[in-house]
Amino acid sequence: MTAPHPTITDTNPDSASASQAGINAEMAAIETAYLQTGVEESQPRLDYAPYRSSLLRHPTKDLQHADPEALELWAPVFGERDVHRLESDLTIQHNGDPIGERMVVTGRVLDGDGRPVRHQLVEIWQANSAGRYVHKRDQHRAPLDPNFTGVGRCLTDAEGNYRFTTIKPGPYPWKNHRNAWRPAHIHFSLFGTDFTQRMITQMYFPGDPLFALDPIYQSITDQKARDRLVAAYDHDVTSHEWATGYRWDIVLTGSQRTHFEHAAPTDDEEHR
Repeated sequence: MTAPHPTITDTNPDSASASQAGINAEMAAIETAYLQTGVEESQPRLDYAPYRSSLLRHPTKDLQHADPEALELWAPVFGERDVHRLESDLTIQHNGDPIGERMVVTGRVLDGDGRPVRHQLVEIWQANSAGRYVHKRDQHRAPLDPNFTGVGRCLTDAEGNYRFTTIKPGPYPWKNHRNAWRPAHIHFSLFGTDFTQRMITQMYFPGDPLFALDPIYQSITDQKARDRLVAAYDHDVTSHEWATGYRWDIVLTGSQRTHFEHAAPTDDEEHR
């Protein structure tokens, strides 16, 4: 299973000197320039200066062709029987109950025509309710929860449905700039029929006040595309005296596709 991967460090030594006000001004200028173009961008820009390490994190060389069969010799194999149904409940992996707001996150994985993607491997990883990952790189002063590891996985059913029971993650600081905080989110990873077909994204929660301050979220310059990353509270998913419920669909292709961290740009975006 994928290890938790927090966004907590930055390789730019000048990051700590930037203020939130300065970052906000940079993001506002980019937003204004984007709106003036009239061109819709559904995926994040590779170079988004307010997200400091974006300038260093993406490839700078041309793509190289590789033999898929050679790559897959070293890839793990995920069979349907490898995924146990209890792995989708992150609240029962230890002897005690984890601390925090218990919730259910469910939705469908769809293609661009609205058809279900069946038997899709879906993995999630997240911080605990205090905003702390079980990860050696996450050393900020928030408590670890001995009853919460923060990873789970499941397979979609015949209608493309997935479902996780977990704890609502907390926001956490990161080193992009001074007093930088990430909105609460859950990382999602989806595998296709081959190991090389992997897509990673993040799901957010409605009404988070940190949206406007977060360069990662704002690196998707189109508001409609950003909105597609935000789950909706669903009272029908909420259960009496047990868990709140959120619904979030993942669309793999088409004009309404979900943002993925390594998606190829469209023809319009490729030249920006």
